[in-house]
Amino acid sequence: MGSKTREIFKSQSGAALVIALIMIIVMTLIALASMFTSVFEVRLSGNKRGSTDAFYAADSGIHVVTANIENFNSNTKYDPFTDKSNPNPNPTNAKVEITFDTTQSGAPRGLGFSATGNYEFRHYLIESTGQDQIELSLIKSTCVVQEKVVRLVPTLQGGN
Repeated sequence: MGSKTREIFKSQSGAALVIALIMIIVMTLIALASMFTSVFEVRLSGNKRGSTDAFYAADSGIHVVTANIENFNSNTKYDPFTDKSNPNPNPTNAKVEITFDTTQSGAPRGLGFSATGNYEFRHYLIESTGQDQIELSLIKSTCVVQEKVVRLVPTLQGGN
């Protein structure tokens, strides 16, 4: 090697600048990674909030409908919130449909009813669809909750 080349390698002028630039690049990459992670976490928590909100909206539809026994008189599909005579409020705007299940009959399994001759069992399926209530998001979360309800109706006793 020539003497000029040895002098360049022995001289350390500019080494601090190179190390400082490398450290700035590393720190910038760490900052960018943490920024992307935090943005991802905010989106994830917003999606979780939306899906939880949709679930509770659908669940409230089920609870409002099951509170009124008059909702279980129909032998067809019935939407209690479109019926003007239904006094129940719908604060979460859930879409609820009650379907009379003709494929089921008799007492539900495991309930231990022994006096099945004195009762008629009407099986209903309630399907409630709730949506995210916040207006900020373009894509709304939707949740569907289904619940089976059996109504016991006393039968008329004849022959007295």
